Amino acid sequence: NDYKFRSVSNLMSLDDRSKLLRRYVVDAMRGGGRGHLGSSMSMIEVLRVLYDSVLKFDALDPELADRDRFILSKGHGCLALYAILADKGFFPVSELESFCLPTSRLGGHPERGKVPGVEASTGALGHGVPIGVGISLAMRLQKRKSRVFVLTGDGEINEGSNWEAAMAAAKHKLSNLTVLVDYNKLQSYGRTADVLDLEPLSDKFKSFGFVTHEVDGHDVSALEKIFKKLPFSKEAPSAIICHTVKGKGFPFAEGNPEWHHKSGLTEDDFRKMYECLQ
Repeated sequence: NDYKFRSVSNLMSLDDRSKLLRRYVVDAMRGGGRGHLGSSMSMIEVLRVLYDSVLKFDALDPELADRDRFILSKGHGCLALYAILADKGFFPVSELESFCLPTSRLGGHPERGKVPGVEASTGALGHGVPIGVGISLAMRLQKRKSRVFVLTGDGEINEGSNWEAAMAAAKHKLSNLTVLVDYNKLQSYGRTADVLDLEPLSDKFKSFGFVTHEVDGHDVSALEKIFKKLPFSKEAPSAIICHTVKGKGFPFAEGNPEWHHKSGLTEDDFRKMYECLQ
């Protein structure tokens, strides 16, 4: 599966919308002079499809009671979330350039209560799925039809809190909960297979009671099709393993752990990034 999905993704060209969202991320990085490029690029298409075609929300009323909830558990990838929230009108696109500046609300990890559209303060890894389980239970008790989506990183699910929450989700048959795994095969300092191998990942989720499917996380059409099938069961939570490429869209960063996070970026670095998005 690793090589099959990676080869498909690497052959795919990015359309104008995917390039635009990536350009927003680069604009933000240029403003702050740093950021998690690789971690953000692997999930652009997942967020794009969620916010374009799946989630119920109102950018003018971010606290709408019946909204769907999206939780970015891998909070260090917040540049991608900021890009799509700005694109949808939660705050001005021009504000992206203030990323990580002392007076900005757009910090290196997303903060609920500061940034409109952010549902949970994350970045202490392993918290997103437990928070999502709690919100899903609350939605059920309130008899709301709202759905909860949690995007977690593959390195992040080394954390045991994810699997404790997964057991609770299955026990309570939380069909309104979907866990998405950004499976880019890399974490901060190396390959997930070398640091702490996750395989067989799909079987792990199935054994914890999730109905599980896999998809190419950069294929917009495939993502739209799989999201339309949710929930996969009325008696169980859903999991979608999204096979992605870290740094997608920037050949020099794709699959390169050195681009997990970059600081001290130069104008030449940004020139090369923008050239990739023409």
